[in-house]
Amino acid sequence: MAYDFLGIVNDVNRRLNEVELNTTNFATATGFYSFAKEAINSSIRHIHHEEFEWPWNHAEETEVLLAGEVRYGLPTDCKTVNMNSFRIKRDTTLNVDTIKLKSMTYEEYLDKHADIEYNSSTDIRGVPRYIIRAPSKEILVYPSPDKAYEVVYEYYTLGFNLELHSDVPSIPEQHRHVIVDGAMYYAYQFRGDNQSSQQSFVKFQQSIKHLRSININRTDYIRDTRVHY
Repeated sequence: MAYDFLGIVNDVNRRLNEVELNTTNFATATGFYSFAKEAINSSIRHIHHEEFEWPWNHAEETEVLLAGEVRYGLPTDCKTVNMNSFRIKRDTTLNVDTIKLKSMTYEEYLDKHADIEYNSSTDIRGVPRYIIRAPSKEILVYPSPDKAYEVVYEYYTLGFNLELHSDVPSIPEQHRHVIVDGAMYYAYQFRGDNQSSQQSFVKFQQSIKHLRSININRTDYIRDTRVHY
């Protein structure tokens, strides 16, 4: 079966010996079949909620700065942002090299530099060197930019619901069975089979633990940052 919304819903239907849907009746499905679609999305949401940084939810964003503008909104689908990934992109037209921005706390910014948001003088502008994360799901740059520099950074998305029969999950196909395991938990609940539902949930949690072990867990190492002369 194809790896799309229709294919995964039919995985559930086959496990429960239900008639499979097709591209014609998928959108208008009712009763259990409608619930099966929601069960798939519930399973996917559950997987997304288990970790902040699943690799398949990794994304890269480019923000074009405006001269004199300090605050910028994060993408609406941003779950968590990598504050160590911000860099100004090399641009020969603007005469700027690639610069990695240092992170500054919002409290330090307010203590020392908050006036730049209200100061319209062009004398205080320049190439940003610091990035600040605000509580309002915004980022700030310091100093205030004097040109339209491009800032590139990385973040992890919230994930998304499947709607059309051809929609494909962000979760890779090799983990298709995990989505189905989770959907079976909800499907058995719908049928009132609490025992099978709990058994499916245990299997689902074990599958997520396996996902975490191969996609998240890693052995950190210590890097020597001393400068040798």
